[in-house]
Amino acid sequence: MSINVFLPCRKGSQRVPKKNIKSFAGFKNGLIEIKLKQLLECKKIDKIYLSTNDEEILEYTQSLNQDRIVLHKRAEYLSSSQTSTDELVSHVLELIPEGDILWTHVTSPFLNADVYDDIMNRYEEVKSEGFDSLMTTSLIHGFLWDKNGPINYDRSKEKWPRTQTIEPLHEINSAVFLANAEIYRTLNDRIGNNPYLYELDKIKGFDIDWEDDFKIAEAMIKAKVVNI
Repeated sequence: MSINVFLPCRKGSQRVPKKNIKSFAGFKNGLIEIKLKQLLECKKIDKIYLSTNDEEILEYTQSLNQDRIVLHKRAEYLSSSQTSTDELVSHVLELIPEGDILWTHVTSPFLNADVYDDIMNRYEEVKSEGFDSLMTTSLIHGFLWDKNGPINYDRSKEKWPRTQTIEPLHEINSAVFLANAEIYRTLNDRIGNNPYLYELDKIKGFDIDWEDDFKIAEAMIKAKVVNI
């Protein structure tokens, strides 16, 4: 099994300035330092393709002198806040044209090597069950509404059912997308037509998107609530 990682890491976060490399919970180079450490501990991963337009991240990663990390300086037109994920799919194929591709982000700091290994093992298992790809999700047990009313329960049957009896919904947490390069090529997507939904708990699936998320994650690490 050949699995290569695509790790996008663009410069210019608007919500948390320098989010990917600013000092974080005792790690001088922050989230990128944590993520590369975790991925390098995974024996099933062949290469880590780090695509970035951030000179600081390029300089830091070069200093690691790791043969398994392949650095790619991303073009600016693929590095703006307006760049869509769909546009990046073709970019991934330019870097990793064959084999299985694990797309992950530095903003999932609690996804350590043990979890990545389990995800990759599960991916191999579910392919024999008819699934063509995998993505991580977080289960939502609760009362969910849109502007027209509830979307995951029927108030005509029971106005306030127990949350344990409500059919849970899967929120895509963007921690991992795992699929073969052929799916990228034929479907122009990072998942196939029948993805396996790999459930992460709230901590492992925690995603740093806002300044508050950054502070919460940092506090959790300092309090040794999580093992990274």
